[in-house]
Amino acid sequence: MKKILITLTAFTFVISACNNSADVNLSDPLESGRGFIEASLKGDYVKAENYLLADSANIEYFEGLRDFNRKSAASERENYRDANIIIDSIAEVSDSVSIIYYSNTYKKKPAKLKMVKHNNDWLVDFKFSFNEEVNN
Repeated sequence: MKKILITLTAFTFVISACNNSADVNLSDPLESGRGFIEASLKGDYVKAENYLLADSANIEYFEGLRDFNRKSAASERENYRDANIIIDSIAEVSDSVSIIYYSNTYKKKPAKLKMVKHNNDWLVDFKFSFNEEVNN
């Protein structure tokens, strides 16, 4: 009985982990960008990381975002979770680069997110949001 319970628990964890990445849509820059923004606002950094272009700078900025969220007050995290995404515009720079200009209903501060096509997946080049040299 104990073995069955342990096996069932392990199976549940595996299914949960698979479901987390199963609903990630990387085939479209807008859908991928929205997925990243929404997961970030909700504090679901495991899901948000699925949308991230994995390079050292992006991972460093992403970890900073995660730390910022952890250190924020519970009421602040709740306000972000309750916020909606407002897409202002999308600029298609090339066939492999798009910029999403957006804000959210909580902070209402304009932001931008660079999406890059990598191996047929649209991923977030997160460093673009923070690096002024890249933005100009």
